[in-house]
Amino acid sequence: MSTTPGAPLPPPVTPHPAVTPYPARLNIDYPERLDQLSSAFRLILIIPIAIILSIITGGGTQSVQTASGEWVYTSSSGIVGGLFLATLLMILFRQRYPRWWFDFGLELARFGMRVGAYLVLLTDKYPSTVEHQNIELEIDYPDVEQDLNRWLPLVKWFLAIPHYFVLFFLSIAAFFAVIIAWFAILFTGRYPRGLFDFVLGVGRWALRVHVYAFMLVTDRYPPFSLE
Repeated sequence: MSTTPGAPLPPPVTPHPAVTPYPARLNIDYPERLDQLSSAFRLILIIPIAIILSIITGGGTQSVQTASGEWVYTSSSGIVGGLFLATLLMILFRQRYPRWWFDFGLELARFGMRVGAYLVLLTDKYPSTVEHQNIELEIDYPDVEQDLNRWLPLVKWFLAIPHYFVLFFLSIAAFFAVIIAWFAILFTGRYPRGLFDFVLGVGRWALRVHVYAFMLVTDRYPPFSLE
């Protein structure tokens, strides 16, 4: 491009710095059509796989009778709580995050997301215990010594309290959005795109908080965003 002699030169173009993606990412393909029959009976169809997920993730209560005849009830926090505590202690004392612990937590998060997406009608594909299907959930494995502060896991659950507060209201809004979408699917076979993006965005937000506060794979504070 030529310039007039003596004219001031245009200011140099400063490239925008690349935005580093958050270590936890979720995407679900938007379905052009959804099966109206399976959507109508979704709460019934999901029961078997929901039971499996609850067995894997939930805790249990046991009753034990002592020598004096007194019944004592004990409860466990389940595998998710145990994995959180074990990971916290491992980062705190050894600055390690065993890869197989991470891989298990990742696949468990993927399975839970497939069940959740099916429940809220984001997909017609029945949740698989093996295949990822059309749900892309990625979490970056951390370099513990370089990326994680060994003391921060002790307070991450507390630092995430503002997110719990916001997610409480977002979850209520998402609940009503799913109900509206359910009626829309029954009559048209389509999930309104705006509602789909909103419900998916709430899922992304919840995933980032879970990864930060409970999976402990990043020290990067989750953004307050549906994107």
